[in-house]
Amino acid sequence: MNTTITLSEFLRTRRARLRPEDVDLPDFGGRRRVAGLRREELAQLAGVSVDYYTRLEQGRVGNPSEAVVDAVARSLRLGPDEARHLHRLARPVRRSGRSRPAERGPQPVRPMLVRLLERLPDVPAMVMGRRMDILAWNRGAAALLGDYGRLAPAERNIARITFLDPSSRELFADWTGCARENVAFLHLEAGRRPDDPRLAELIGELSMRSEEFRRWWAEHPVGDKTSGRKRFHHPLVGELDLCYETLRPADDPDQALITYAAEPGSPSDDALRMLLAWSAEPVG
Repeated sequence: MNTTITLSEFLRTRRARLRPEDVDLPDFGGRRRVAGLRREELAQLAGVSVDYYTRLEQGRVGNPSEAVVDAVARSLRLGPDEARHLHRLARPVRRSGRSRPAERGPQPVRPMLVRLLERLPDVPAMVMGRRMDILAWNRGAAALLGDYGRLAPAERNIARITFLDPSSRELFADWTGCARENVAFLHLEAGRRPDDPRLAELIGELSMRSEEFRRWWAEHPVGDKTSGRKRFHHPLVGELDLCYETLRPADDPDQALITYAAEPGSPSDDALRMLLAWSAEPVG
């Protein structure tokens, strides 16, 4: 993935979503050739010259200072995830010496996360690895989200299943919201791992096979997977309104334990208990 092109697209899309009144600039009217702020307006807000900002947006500034990138992030009203993403794109880590070969083999699961899965019989849970790959899961996750054991290892990927498996559109009440969150997280991953060939292959496949993915990818959303709520239309127990949490080991952020739970005493709690009671033996 070309970091220069990604930086340019990211900055342009973020300029396009702002209007002068959003950033307390006067709008003297007249037809604008492009949506959102002009480059000169953004440069004024960030306290840099128009020429410098233009070169930055075009990826022609070799090593912008942290202060300048911070100023651009503030001027664009970026959230925390977006600001970190901008820093990765504008100030990529320079690897010294020989680069390590790209990791193409399966990512090993941390044994402690596997043990946690086994000790959460009443909580659907999975381990997500790099690129949104599904590394392990418990019987609750299989009952709620589907039996990943029936898929080939290369197909066990959250984003791939969301966009390419038709059943996901029926399972998620807000499929569009879930799908867009996946696109935002993959953009975050692309900023973290611009040289990852498997990630590039995944993005390429989804772009070729899903018009929705291709359109949303071009918008360049960025967001981490942390916590929130998801609603399900489950074929066995009907409506489920669940909270999810994403827990990452401090020394290995490339793996995350994702858990789902219902509010105690709620109809969703009763339905989830029923679903787990009907589920088969542990898999994964």
